[in-house]
Amino acid sequence: MMNIRVIAIGKLKEKYWQDAVKEYSKRLGAYCSLEIIELKESLLRGNASAADEAAVRRAEGEEILRRIRKGDYVITLEIKGRALSSRQLAEKIDSLGLDGRSDVVFIIGGSLGLSPEVSGRADFKLSFSSMTFPHQMMRAILLEQIYRSFKINRNESYHK
Repeated sequence: MMNIRVIAIGKLKEKYWQDAVKEYSKRLGAYCSLEIIELKESLLRGNASAADEAAVRRAEGEEILRRIRKGDYVITLEIKGRALSSRQLAEKIDSLGLDGRSDVVFIIGGSLGLSPEVSGRADFKLSFSSMTFPHQMMRAILLEQIYRSFKINRNESYHK
């Protein structure tokens, strides 16, 4: 069975995002082992300088990197990553399993994005869009797409 971990900066605050993540987490239980690791968002003061923003990315990045194990296959969510269709993501997940890569980590950065060190650790950089989404929404979208991938890979019906 595939072990999927989602490392995300920030907590889900709104109940509707919590409910969406809870629902897809429950659904994914039939297909994989899922762990969601929420890391504290670093505080950024108003009128922050570029150096302050870099320090926040670095601090968040260090926390993310501490949670990645040596053998993990790391997929970062990045605007400049590679865009995949749902079917292509399903193929990617399937090929990882076939290659014996059963420990897959998806990383969702904070509001300032990922540190260069986290991006550099990625085995694959995935873009959902060239638009920016709130990290809470992105977590729900990511889990839905992982769930859709398993449904596609098992030739099970799922709404389009």
